[in-house]
Amino acid sequence: MVLLLVLPAFATAAVNKQDTTFHPDHHHLFTAGVASGLMGGLYDGFYSIDSLKTKGDFGLGAPDKLDGEIMVLNGKFYQTQSSGKTFEMPHSQDLVPFCMVNYFEANTVLHVRKNMSKADFYHYLDSLMPNANGMYAIHIKGTFQYIKTRAFPPVNKQPYPQLAGMLDRQHFFEYKESSGDLIGYRLPVYMDNTNISGYHFHYLSNQKDAGGHIVDLITSDIIVEISLLDSYTIQVPSTPAFNHFDFKKNREEDIKSVERGSAK
Repeated sequence: MVLLLVLPAFATAAVNKQDTTFHPDHHHLFTAGVASGLMGGLYDGFYSIDSLKTKGDFGLGAPDKLDGEIMVLNGKFYQTQSSGKTFEMPHSQDLVPFCMVNYFEANTVLHVRKNMSKADFYHYLDSLMPNANGMYAIHIKGTFQYIKTRAFPPVNKQPYPQLAGMLDRQHFFEYKESSGDLIGYRLPVYMDNTNISGYHFHYLSNQKDAGGHIVDLITSDIIVEISLLDSYTIQVPSTPAFNHFDFKKNREEDIKSVERGSAK
């Protein structure tokens, strides 16, 4: 059963000259760091959570030294470590090597009561977002028959290994009949290497005690919210490691293997 509510894609409001209220741009994606750099071992944080909070209230990323996964929901930053421990990040001055955020405002809202595998679920989402070159932020809230997530352990010795070379160090977590939020994006191919094209989701349980990067899932009873994005900016690090990083290497296959959590 699917219930559909479509909201206006672009809403405008009159603002008088005396109005000093902050009006966020709900169609803009901000990214700190470069995805292919993260894949190649740029794990040292350079951009603060405090600064990210001024760019968006929804998103995902990686913590300093690759210590797990980051989820951003309703303006709060959460971290799932490789132990599975999940918590609200306590220090706003903490730095991250990669994180994408936006101010989330749903243009489309649907209630879907159906068991779908990850492949079926992504195919279903594709039917809702026919523009292959569009940028979308996607929030899924509800109950999942099955969820499998992962988190990488922290690195502590340079030179750091490439992320695709750390697949055997991943820690996996499985949950049945779990309720929570999927936080993610579907980005177009032209954003690959700077961001991550295709679908990219992180999970955060309702109790905020479980999470991580989505590896597999089966939906049950969910609400789908889709936000259309139309612009993006990237904040690049000003660090020696970034300045000397070799971006000529094609990391497309590395990105795919890291996203699915396996080499094949």
